[in-house]
Amino acid sequence: MENSAEVVGTVDRVIYRNQENGFLVFVLKVSNSEVVTAKGCVPDLREGERVCLSGSWIFHPKFGRQLEVKNFSTQMPASADGIKKYLASGLIKGIGPKFAERLVQKFGENTLEIIDNNPNRLYEVDGVGPKRVEQIIQAWQDQKEISKVLVFLRGKDVPTSYAVKIFKTYGNESIQKIQENPYRLVDDIWGVGFKTADQIALKLGLPMDSPERVKAGILYSISEVTNEGNLYIELEAAKQKVTELLSLNDDFTSGLLKNALNDLYAQDKIKLISSKEKHYITLPSMYYAEIGIAKKIIRMKDGALDNERFDSKKIYDFVRTSDSRGVELNDDQQKGILECLQNKISIITGGPGTGKTTLVKKMIEVLEESRVRFKLAAPTGRAAKRMFEGTGRPTETIHRLLEFSPMTMGFTRNEQNALELEFLILDEASMIDVFLMHSILKAMPFGAHLVLIGDVDQLPSVGAGNILNDLIASGSVQVTRLTQIFRQAQDSLIIVNAHRVNNGEFPTMSIPGTKRDFVYIKEDEPEKTFELLREIYTQKLPKIGISSEDAIVLVPMNRGVVGTQRLNQELQMILNPGGEISKQVERFGQVLKVGDRVMQIRNNYDKFVFNGDLGKILDVDKEEQKMVIVFGERELIYDFSELNEITLSYAVSIHKSQGSEFAAVIIPIFMQHFILLKRNLIYTAITRAKKMCILIGQAKAIAMGVRNAKVVERVTFLKEFLTTDLQAR
Repeated sequence: MENSAEVVGTVDRVIYRNQENGFLVFVLKVSNSEVVTAKGCVPDLREGERVCLSGSWIFHPKFGRQLEVKNFSTQMPASADGIKKYLASGLIKGIGPKFAERLVQKFGENTLEIIDNNPNRLYEVDGVGPKRVEQIIQAWQDQKEISKVLVFLRGKDVPTSYAVKIFKTYGNESIQKIQENPYRLVDDIWGVGFKTADQIALKLGLPMDSPERVKAGILYSISEVTNEGNLYIELEAAKQKVTELLSLNDDFTSGLLKNALNDLYAQDKIKLISSKEKHYITLPSMYYAEIGIAKKIIRMKDGALDNERFDSKKIYDFVRTSDSRGVELNDDQQKGILECLQNKISIITGGPGTGKTTLVKKMIEVLEESRVRFKLAAPTGRAAKRMFEGTGRPTETIHRLLEFSPMTMGFTRNEQNALELEFLILDEASMIDVFLMHSILKAMPFGAHLVLIGDVDQLPSVGAGNILNDLIASGSVQVTRLTQIFRQAQDSLIIVNAHRVNNGEFPTMSIPGTKRDFVYIKEDEPEKTFELLREIYTQKLPKIGISSEDAIVLVPMNRGVVGTQRLNQELQMILNPGGEISKQVERFGQVLKVGDRVMQIRNNYDKFVFNGDLGKILDVDKEEQKMVIVFGERELIYDFSELNEITLSYAVSIHKSQGSEFAAVIIPIFMQHFILLKRNLIYTAITRAKKMCILIGQAKAIAMGVRNAKVVERVTFLKEFLTTDLQAR
């Protein structure tokens, strides 16, 4: 072909890098006078590196002639200038631009050879001590090993952004472990999906109809449904899913699946449940967690009450008496406290303004007066902080309460080391998933009371299970529903509209005498949201005394024009523009700067930071390839290779906002969100606002969501485990 080409040169400058898929746009210096702009998937290419590129010439209407790269090979830079750029690119921890220049000034074209074969000579550079030399040696060796993994993955057409994570997990055994069982990557390396692991397996020569491949597909199909909150998948649906996933030939599929299922069942790697003439499969960990919850609750209910601890008449008179501020409990609140004292496990549920916090405060006073040992906890740090602010009593996260140990990757508090308490009160119970609930109950001492506080009309937990809904639906647990909205709460349009939405009514702005804390901005064009946000953040919020730090944008989904990904880019330009280049880093398709608000998007037990936790970037150190992020009052250090766990959080999904409150909440709702538009989604978003809620979008889309009371049923069996003799086979 006339436009095909092969070009050799030195990478002079990287214009754009997508860490997620390895796509680069860069300038190649072919000679002293000739430069070429090239683009393509050439992962981990560094400035200063010498490369041989082959591809074809294309013409970009804006940027002119470019080389579209199809294949490439690399070699170490040979010139002093190339070596300086190569080392200054952040390749080696401990070597930044300034130190790279000092090294090349000292050793010239021999710099890389000295680092590789004679690193003790690094002491010849002024100011270099043992710690830095050791760091450079280790980083250089690690980089060589990572390069081997990169080459291996490149041959399997796998995104090489995984290389660092794979090496960090497996070390020098990375390639060996991948070759032994590529499917282990799905469980061991966060972000690696089944299709990537399967691609490696097939490239390694595993047959399409291999029993190991089919079994891996079945296990993956089960684990995947947990992303939607389910604990089980119907057997026939699982078979169909695996057939499509593995592109199996229908002529052989039935026998392959039957044999694979039988093997997994015999090895106790799956559990089978039959209910209402349908068959379901799940992973043992999910089954044992859910049935474990049911068994513990039944035992708690069967246990005798220690009625001597409580003076019933005295408590009855106490809860009926107004407090020092003249606050009186209504009949439901009084009944709720008494029910919690008379039952081992109780649920208090109600919407905003119905007095859940007031009830808890009064109940705490009863426990303190009766000298009962109690603890307060919530699923997230922000929820725990809210509970502390509402009650004035120490509150901790559930993970801290149960004393999570990174050494064992489990909780220290369990059946053998129960919590030292007689009452446990948990807030935001709708957020608690099946695994966390199982851990809580295992740590409950015999005879103790558990009180779950939550709003059952909110979205269910992000994690698998449907605990609060299932417990209420089972009728096995004492439930107090708070429905009366207190007078002071009726003054707030936020609370009024939250209840209107929950009742299927469109929000209103026209109730005389209420605070103007709810605004609806009608907008039919999603693209105009960005200019509205600029006006809201720079003009409207400052006028009412709310800073951008106390405001957040909540949306139904991550993708799309008005999804979290696009919104975060736009809000970053509004709220944190500019900044020093040396204090920002591009990783995994996003630019992260000092001052940016970020969110943790997976549980990291080593750092004790969890999915949904919000933080702020304090520092970026390119030389050490580290970032400092503050979560609450804790400063945590992130290696650059860990930044796929972090995303910008100026805008977050409504699901991820559970358990949090913000002074101001902005909620864009458009028809592009129609797949997810449901009443409990909009209701949850509104109830996150404390002082101001701004709803933006199409009236048609909002009305659709408000009318849609249908809740996606999660496949769980907790209700049946509590009320029947159902068990797995």
